[in-house]
Amino acid sequence: MRIGVVSDTHNNLQNVKRIVEVFNDAAVDRIIHTGDITQPKTVNALADVNAPLYGVFGNNDQGELPGLQVTMELHGFHFIQPPMQLNWAGRQILVIHDPLELNGYSPSNFDVIIHGHTHLETVRQEESCLIFNPGESAGTIEGGNAVGILDLLAMRPEVVRF
Repeated sequence: MRIGVVSDTHNNLQNVKRIVEVFNDAAVDRIIHTGDITQPKTVNALADVNAPLYGVFGNNDQGELPGLQVTMELHGFHFIQPPMQLNWAGRQILVIHDPLELNGYSPSNFDVIIHGHTHLETVRQEESCLIFNPGESAGTIEGGNAVGILDLLAMRPEVVRF
């Protein structure tokens, strides 16, 4: 199973269009957004993905939360306040927005922890757990636009720059 990972889109609709293309071309099975979508128009732009979309809300989503929730429901997306725990392909996955939300969670209880918020790429092992953040996709860091593709069976993360 291959999952797409995206974070911190912050209403950059041009980048969201490219993100949809990257994930559709890669034929990912599911997509995780780690938060900071910020407005319903960005959710509408994500509606063209060919895979189910799951995720958590970030700190910059809170002001638009009612509109985001309605738009997510309209498109059949599955978003909650962090943390989100998933079991896909036999892997225990924890999805958070801010890595400070890890307080109280031990990496030893998960195969993968996926986060955003920092806008910085993170690919590291902690105990037997992969910690993964492909970085940002909002265009705020010059040349830093990226998403991730994670092969859950091989436990192989890939950062895709665009």
